[in-house]
Amino acid sequence: MQAIDVMTPSVITATPDTPIAELLRLMLSHGVSAIPVVRGDTLVGIVSEGDLIRRAELGTHRGPSYWRVLLKTTAQLAAEYVHAHGRTANEVMSADVVTVADTASLAEVAELMDAHRIKCVPVLREGKLLGLVSRSDLLRALAARLAQPGAADTGAGDDLRIRNAILAELRAQPWGGNPRDAEVMVERGVVHLWGTYDSETERQARVVAAESTDGVRRVEDHMDRWTEPDLLDRPNWPSPGRP
Repeated sequence: MQAIDVMTPSVITATPDTPIAELLRLMLSHGVSAIPVVRGDTLVGIVSEGDLIRRAELGTHRGPSYWRVLLKTTAQLAAEYVHAHGRTANEVMSADVVTVADTASLAEVAELMDAHRIKCVPVLREGKLLGLVSRSDLLRALAARLAQPGAADTGAGDDLRIRNAILAELRAQPWGGNPRDAEVMVERGVVHLWGTYDSETERQARVVAAESTDGVRRVEDHMDRWTEPDLLDRPNWPSPGRP
């Protein structure tokens, strides 16, 4: 799936001259956490909840403390002052906006959200705003994906496809244990896992890898935790110092 498949179109937007009071009204009445700022149909910035929580009216703005004056440039301190006291979208918006193309994968969108600690990403095509992908949009896409019915009855051909997909996924992961063919068996969509694992997290990851494979109805876990054999406990093993 791509960004255009899950984005919210017909996004509520503001202009650079939109007053702060109107931005707040739009956010609260429509239940959105950010509003793109456009000039014509070109994105020039975005105002998020984070841009409005450090305000002089609330007493939450950052004052000119000794250490802030020492560590910040005058330009940075001036920008913070404008942000805390500004009256229009142009004065409080973030101009350096993280965006994605409409063809971006959901993995790219999620990676950007994590890396920049943001809740939504504007979707562009040739610089024009098409919509907005929020965390809620990703959750809705996940819910729709999980709601898709699995195969009610799989045949031998589908069992083989499932088995090959699980083996490929486990062999591609550092925690997958590089399983032998016989350690993954599938019968009518039910997966049986054998082998050994080093940690409970590793075991769980292998089960999840199987569960998330298309067509899997259930996973039966037959794996055992690997323990290093204590050779000195073997009855026929010579004790230290014995020939």
